Amino acid sequence: MFTGIVAATGELQSIESHDGDLRIRFDVPPALMADSKVGDSISIAGVCLTMLEPDANGFSADLSVETLDKTSLGHRRKGDRVNLELAMRASDRLGGHLVSGHVDGLARLISRTADARSERFVFETDRKLARYIAPKGSACLDGVSLTVNEVDDNRFSICIIPHTLVVTTLGDLAVGESVNLEVDLIARYLDRLNQYGQADDSSTQKEINT
Repeated sequence: MFTGIVAATGELQSIESHDGDLRIRFDVPPALMADSKVGDSISIAGVCLTMLEPDANGFSADLSVETLDKTSLGHRRKGDRVNLELAMRASDRLGGHLVSGHVDGLARLISRTADARSERFVFETDRKLARYIAPKGSACLDGVSLTVNEVDDNRFSICIIPHTLVVTTLGDLAVGESVNLEVDLIARYLDRLNQYGQADDSSTQKEINT
């Protein structure tokens, strides 16, 4: 479990192909590795992966076929920066919102414009995911916990402050590029419970009618 508060950025050092999936390696600030070990969960651009081969300067991670299909990590190139966050401890402050690192899909940047010292980003996503995005709700983009400002059909806008633009990779994002999107965890579960509730109500009604 994560909070969407980025701890550092890392640089993609190498990509190795293994029978249809990938192993990637990142160079990261040594401070991030001080308390890290094999098997730890780490959020890489919003994707929860298992840390492998850690040393003082970086780590590796395996990307499954599912991860390559659902996220942008398979399109990354050597030298690309990514947002990083170690899994939260039970005693940590929840500075952002509850983030699982299980990416739902992609969101594409439609525009970015100045908004005083901040910038307003407008994203577009699949309609199946847009239903979970609400004004003043939370969304996780490339591992960053952000507040949704406005929603218009399958587009939504987010105001990003100067600090976030500097310490995450969002400041490098160009119009037309895509980010990993994880919708609000609670909204996702509520929708699933509601689907089951409707199915149960329908079954009960059929039994009464017969």
